[in-house]
Amino acid sequence: MGTISNGRTIKPFENSHAPGLDWRKASRTDLDPILKDCVIVAAALDAKDHPHFSIPDGTRMVALSDDKDADSPALYFSRAEFTKFAEGVKDGEFDDLMATDAEMEQAAAVVAV
Repeated sequence: MGTISNGRTIKPFENSHAPGLDWRKASRTDLDPILKDCVIVAAALDAKDHPHFSIPDGTRMVALSDDKDADSPALYFSRAEFTKFAEGVKDGEFDDLMATDAEMEQAAAVVAV
């Protein structure tokens, strides 16, 4: 059985498409009770027989999914791909996709219901 953690709390969690992984979500989200409101990420098994030529066997992988549904697909990326994306986030390349204050308030109200 896998787990899910927000850096403060760890709970059992199993994604049917990526069993046994230990998922992490942003510390800004809650786990008690588990609020399903976030993108989740996990260290995945090393690549084996990946269909894309640029991902040879043994490549270290990262899985991303959505915690709102334990049957959500898991998307797999090499750690190099994930690093490039995370660096872009840190550099502000995706700031135009960030929620507005009003959208954040609306999301918090829905979660609180």
